[in-house]
Amino acid sequence: MSNFDLISIGDASIDVFLNPSESESLCEVDGKKCLICFSYGDKIPVKSLDLSVGGNAANNSVGCTRLGVKTAIVLTVGGNNIGAEIVGALKKEGVDINYIVQQPQTNSNYSTVINYMGERTIFVYHAPRTYEFPLHLPKVPWVYLTSMGESFQPFYNKVVEWLGANPEIKLAFNPGSYQLRGNPAILAPIFARTQVVFLNRQEAEKITKMQDSNGKEKDLLRALSSLGPKISVVTDGGNGSFVYDGTRSVHAGVLPVDAYERTGAGDAFGSGCLSALIKGESLEDALLWGTLNSASVIGYTGSQKGLLKEEEMPVWIERAKSSEVKIEGF
Repeated sequence: MSNFDLISIGDASIDVFLNPSESESLCEVDGKKCLICFSYGDKIPVKSLDLSVGGNAANNSVGCTRLGVKTAIVLTVGGNNIGAEIVGALKKEGVDINYIVQQPQTNSNYSTVINYMGERTIFVYHAPRTYEFPLHLPKVPWVYLTSMGESFQPFYNKVVEWLGANPEIKLAFNPGSYQLRGNPAILAPIFARTQVVFLNRQEAEKITKMQDSNGKEKDLLRALSSLGPKISVVTDGGNGSFVYDGTRSVHAGVLPVDAYERTGAGDAFGSGCLSALIKGESLEDALLWGTLNSASVIGYTGSQKGLLKEEEMPVWIERAKSSEVKIEGF
């Protein structure tokens, strides 16, 4: 085994956050539909602009590192300035970058995020690329595998082969949009090998083919676990999070905080929850760590600025106790 506790595998990007003037935007809500509208052909004033590193694997690696988990990251990025900026930011956070491949003459992922009334609308650019699996990837206790671009399948096949040769490694899995839209047979060997899976309710319903799981969380979790994961975690925004480990079902409420910007909330939950599990904490504490990490992130712009540090977690745990955040079986 290496000195790492975790390797995060997936994608990273540079995210640009725009806060348009509210006088130039319109949100129409009819209960199910919300639109942000801008006048066609106009110049729209922007109140503020922020740039940060994002992407599921980058968010996970930074989140876990801040919580005291020794983390390396596997990425394939472009050889341009954006790729260099991603690598530099991760290095500054203390994430091991030795398994990042920078491909010359290629672009890197880039997203533009419109922040309006605490919710975000994201324009995502996935740079076309061939993902490169590292030749000498060390054995580690845990691996976190998450979303990648359209050409992810050959790389995922390599991950399955590597995990098969190293059965002692525990896998945490958080599929992205390309994985969820793809052939379920591609994900079957991943799910069969998964220790813990992280999905939101809509993603879990899509994977399990459940039409409406509200009030049927136990059924949703059991259907998800039937695909192979030993621990299934489903998040549902303001309704909190749910976990099933094959024996127990536990629900965690949310910390009552106002959201400034929601990008990265799911990744923050995942890194908090996974860090607790890696450190040997209980399911209840894992849900709490995830809940608190997510609550902190949505108070800032971007997916990483609000990620908690290990020394901050006890203060937030006390805050959860005073707010009477409930974590209980159901």
